[in-house]
Amino acid sequence: MINPSGLVAKPFNFHYNRNMNQEAMVTLIRRRGVSDTRVLDAMLRVPRHEFVPYAQRACAYDDHPLPIGEQQTISQPYIVALMTEMLALQPGEKVLELGTGSGYQAAILADMGLDVYTVERIPELYETARARLETLAYSVHCKLGDGHEGWAEFAPYTGIIATAAATEVPPALIEQLADGGRLVIPVGPPHGYQVLWKFIKQGEYLERFNLGGVAFVPFVHDTT
Repeated sequence: MINPSGLVAKPFNFHYNRNMNQEAMVTLIRRRGVSDTRVLDAMLRVPRHEFVPYAQRACAYDDHPLPIGEQQTISQPYIVALMTEMLALQPGEKVLELGTGSGYQAAILADMGLDVYTVERIPELYETARARLETLAYSVHCKLGDGHEGWAEFAPYTGIIATAAATEVPPALIEQLADGGRLVIPVGPPHGYQVLWKFIKQGEYLERFNLGGVAFVPFVHDTT
């Protein structure tokens, strides 16, 4: 998600009741329409404050995106929950995430018992997220690479989720999606109006569902 304008990190003494804040976050997500208890339970268990910079931890469970460096953000909790619910995956199924970022979305998927593969193109974020996921004991397969190309080695995937906006759906993602699989991805111009889409692959046909307007950082394609 794009950085909220005017957000400035300030030094402070970090003290908070994590459980109260985390429960309030999930209560709000539930009120906004997310009903999958597996998703909600994962949002209750995964410590979001571990995936944001220390200076942002006091607002780790607020329902808005936060900067994580390299001009990237950790997505709004509601959007994380919504996109995860729309994948409609069962434990043990294989899911590909494009845009590891802080590693939070991957941790949510791993907590739900999924076989998680994630790709990040920014080396600094890749190294930090990989180390964080390992330290917190989340079983996630991480790769440094171009998300537009997916991760063909382990395809097909029952679910694919993109955490950055593409100007169009990359063909490689459709190819790597299993028949009957779901792809959730924001599509639209960089820093402009985008639509969050859910696609279901039915043979050669893609069934599509418009999930509403969103604002994500752009899905940058390596061209060199």
